[in-house]
Amino acid sequence: MDNRAFASATELSAEIRDRRIGCVELLDYYLARVERDNPTLNAIVVWQVDQARERARAADAALARGECWGPLHGIPMTVKESFNVAGLPTTFGNPLWKENIADGNAFLIERLLQAGAIIFGKTNVPYMLADAQSYNDIYGITNNPWDLTRSPGGSSGGEAATLAAGLSALGAGSDIAGSLRNPAHYCGVYGHKPTWGLISTRGHAPPGIMTPTDISVVGPMARHAEDLDLALRALAGPDLLQRAAWRIELPAARRRRLGEFRVGVWASSPLCRIDTSVSDLFDRAIDAIARAGATVDFAARPGLDDEEHIRLFMLLLRAATASRMRDEDFVRQQEIVATLTDDDVSDRAAVARGATLLHRAWGAANERRTKLRYAWQEFFKRFDVLLTPVAATAAFPHDRNPDRDKRTVSVNGKTAPYADQLFFAGLASLSYLPATAAPIGLTGEGLPVGLQIIGPEGEDLTTIEFARLLAAEIGGFAAPQAYT
Repeated sequence: MDNRAFASATELSAEIRDRRIGCVELLDYYLARVERDNPTLNAIVVWQVDQARERARAADAALARGECWGPLHGIPMTVKESFNVAGLPTTFGNPLWKENIADGNAFLIERLLQAGAIIFGKTNVPYMLADAQSYNDIYGITNNPWDLTRSPGGSSGGEAATLAAGLSALGAGSDIAGSLRNPAHYCGVYGHKPTWGLISTRGHAPPGIMTPTDISVVGPMARHAEDLDLALRALAGPDLLQRAAWRIELPAARRRRLGEFRVGVWASSPLCRIDTSVSDLFDRAIDAIARAGATVDFAARPGLDDEEHIRLFMLLLRAATASRMRDEDFVRQQEIVATLTDDDVSDRAAVARGATLLHRAWGAANERRTKLRYAWQEFFKRFDVLLTPVAATAAFPHDRNPDRDKRTVSVNGKTAPYADQLFFAGLASLSYLPATAAPIGLTGEGLPVGLQIIGPEGEDLTTIEFARLLAAEIGGFAAPQAYT
């Protein structure tokens, strides 16, 4: 059974259907690993083990009758704490919502259940999902399975750590500014940020909120690229308000061989310096892609300069997250913005400006974004994918300094602002583009590194297929030695 800890959900699904392993048997196998390894990771923080076993028994009985619930029949999995799961707390890591028990399931949870999945737990997040680490005052701090002194990333860090340690077969997270992609990069797994709106975010919101948040998406996380494909097909679909008229037909991947792809590369930016431990692996991956026959262009850009892009992204990002603020926090942002000078470019200033943006100004910013979306459409007539780093460094040490502007990471021996990590995530997030984070190797310190594969809006299967083909060329997920 040991090799099943890191098997793909696609393979496990086939084993279940062929009756080579039972649903209860597989669930108990993962739960035994959880009991052994989760205490030091603190990745899974909410449980429904009894309900999961009951569902697994029902899944076994269904198979005995010749019934299959769907492509994820019997697959044991975890989801991010911020998804509503009926009967379980949804806190967003906020102590004010510690007693918030969901009375229904999020859209994504319903889709997973309809596909046959067995959800046995929820994974840790940062306070209000607003950090590149995963800790809060309710559940504590989550550690990276590659090095317990380091962060697994955020805000889907608990999910990435769970998958990397082989504690569940499949996962689900969310992403507004890299919250799927950064943890995937830091933990050496795969994460897919879907095209905005492809998967409904209903039930992934603070208590009482139903309106989708601009830029924010939900999507799958996995150890293998083919599992992203499997999960995305199960998750994509119209929600209640669209169901009468809408249907989703995911376009097939543009190419089926790595050497057929037209690849743009955006390897660096003065706004996000990349550590050589990351850039060396990135360059090695690009070399392998070129050797496979792909057309590679290092000057590919959509026509917007770096500084203009990050300013627009940060403005609309902070405007989007303002909807999650309490009234008193919003008043505080109004007080801050009244004191700012034009040359203040701190994270504190960016939050205040975005949070207090007048609707007319938001409309002007959104118009600039819409024009950029059309520029990307033209870009992807010439290229199939754009490859970038995910973040400047591999997983960094835990840093709980409450002053975000004083948090830094070490890049080539020099300190760099913590917030610089948002640059490459913003390229896909701002314009609603799909992006897949894929592992590409280990640094000299033995820490995983990923790259980001950005694709055309609505063509999510192209970035996922590229990730799968890249893994066949250079290797994909590798398990942390302590958990094998």
